[in-house]
Amino acid sequence: MATLKTISVQELAEIGDQKKVELIDVRTPAEFRETHATIARNVPLDALNPEKLLADRNGSGDQPLYVICNSGNRSSKACEKLIHAGCENVVNVEGGTQAWEQANLPVVRGKKTVSLERQVRIAAGSLVLLGSVLALTVHPYFAGLAAFVGAGLVFAGVTDTCGMAMLLAKMPWNRVSSDDQQCRVA
Repeated sequence: MATLKTISVQELAEIGDQKKVELIDVRTPAEFRETHATIARNVPLDALNPEKLLADRNGSGDQPLYVICNSGNRSSKACEKLIHAGCENVVNVEGGTQAWEQANLPVVRGKKTVSLERQVRIAAGSLVLLGSVLALTVHPYFAGLAAFVGAGLVFAGVTDTCGMAMLLAKMPWNRVSSDDQQCRVA
């Protein structure tokens, strides 16, 4: 089985200047709409179908498929899925869109959004606070809500898989309508 390869944003930009590259961004549509590399197209991780993606490459399966996300975590998961599905030439972009922007490479900017990571922190913090307040004011059993969220965060840290993030990614505010596709190159 193929091993996971990585590339820096500077190296990818240099390659992209010389020839056409295929770069997929696996963030949510709302995150992609806010900021993305000009050469990227959006294929959200929760909707990634490796077999269909490979079939749609129209015979360019031997060419590298570059994968990017916000910081590199989701893109490495997507790369693993693609490698497991038989794609031999998958390359994870180190540092993701954050590194792309920090390197002053061209991006497309659209409507601002709250990142998925921030949404998880807001939701988890709110649930812990709610459970704690209800445990103090209504019934001690509500402490179980805070404990449940804490256990979920520990599980997410150990397994590098966040159920709350997967759930939040499916929420309507993280979807993009065709009216929201207005973006500008920066």
